[in-house]
Amino acid sequence: MYQGTYHGKGEPYHAADLDRVLQRAWAGGMEKMIITAGTLEEARMALDLARRDPRLFCTVGIHPTRCTAIDDYPAGPDQYLQDLLQLAKAGQEEGKVVAIGECGLDYARLEFCPVETQKKYFEAQFALSRATGLPLFLHLREAAGDFMDIISRHLSDFPSGVVHSFDGSVKELNDVLQASPNLYIGLNGCSLRTDDNIAMARDVPLDRLMLETDCPWCDLRPTHASAPFIKTKLEAKDKKKYDDSKLVKGRNEPCNIIQVFEVITGIKGLTSPEDLEAAAEQIRNNTNRVFFGDGS
Repeated sequence: MYQGTYHGKGEPYHAADLDRVLQRAWAGGMEKMIITAGTLEEARMALDLARRDPRLFCTVGIHPTRCTAIDDYPAGPDQYLQDLLQLAKAGQEEGKVVAIGECGLDYARLEFCPVETQKKYFEAQFALSRATGLPLFLHLREAAGDFMDIISRHLSDFPSGVVHSFDGSVKELNDVLQASPNLYIGLNGCSLRTDDNIAMARDVPLDRLMLETDCPWCDLRPTHASAPFIKTKLEAKDKKKYDDSKLVKGRNEPCNIIQVFEVITGIKGLTSPEDLEAAAEQIRNNTNRVFFGDGS
């Protein structure tokens, strides 16, 4: 979508503008960004992109809805996993690959990959974390029971991780938090759509919280329960009336992470400058500690 083509079809609405998107992010105060990959091919592309800027990093892994690609690999499943591992190690040596993933389970979209295939290759990716010492970037959709069963059997196989784009119940939140002190919760616009989402997000402790955009998806919208808490609103234009100085309606960008922060602090009742600064610092430190081995 940063190449001007939307939903993978049709002629581009505008020229590629990823550089402009990144400029807005840096201007908005972003210091580092992680590009998440969902297949071996995507991981190679993500690593190539990360090499363009010292502030960009990436993950290596296979998304649960894409796991059939492992079985379809011409050289076979074992070689696919080996190629993932070699790419992760090479990127890790460059200081660019900072996590294994995104990996996990997604039972909301079983038309893309059946349950047993997802479970098999979710478990297989713990070996990548064990071999590299890298944390996990985790995906969970409507599969909490199996997800927690697999995680609980592999707690010694990964140093830490974040369950990203979390939109589960309060019970599911507590299950994750209680499973390991090294598991964190990642929240974005998709995590904050409903009143139930807001109630769950209110319960996430600041010392176990990370913020994300998951762009170009998961934008916060006026129809969401999160809308009243948003203070920063950047002008956006329809893609048919593209303006490179404005955001594109319906296409999320990294600079919008400020909105996620505003929603989270708003629902937690944090309003003073001191409280906001402390919350920002805690969340920043969580992220740096897990992905960059640094608490500052």
